[in-house]
Amino acid sequence: MMQQVSVFAENQRGMMEKITGVLRSEDINILGSVTNDSAEYGIVRMVVSNPAAAVDALTKAGLLCHLTEVVGVELMDEVGNLNQLLQALSESNINVNYLYLSFNRETGMPIMVFHSEDIMEVKACIERKGYTVL
Repeated sequence: MMQQVSVFAENQRGMMEKITGVLRSEDINILGSVTNDSAEYGIVRMVVSNPAAAVDALTKAGLLCHLTEVVGVELMDEVGNLNQLLQALSESNINVNYLYLSFNRETGMPIMVFHSEDIMEVKACIERKGYTVL
């Protein structure tokens, strides 16, 4: 399992630059991310090289953030693999709240990052279906 940094940020010019600048100053690499926004606020969800240090630095910079458990699954980069994984979760009656893409820096393989209400259930289901959880 992995830890994700979630940043609640005002939807204003320069906010992403501020977030990435804080991480850069702490030598923290963004490994994967997704951004959801509304008219006034957005949520930036990221898997980073040092989640605890990222939360500390971003909080000191005045941003509201927290850590969340997510599941990372390395998949072969082939047509239909993500669909097969999602079917396995659906067959186990597991809802995926959101997902996004990262990459294994050592192998170059895609990693799908998942969030669901019951992360342990997702992990168990994925492992039963023969996938490796990171």
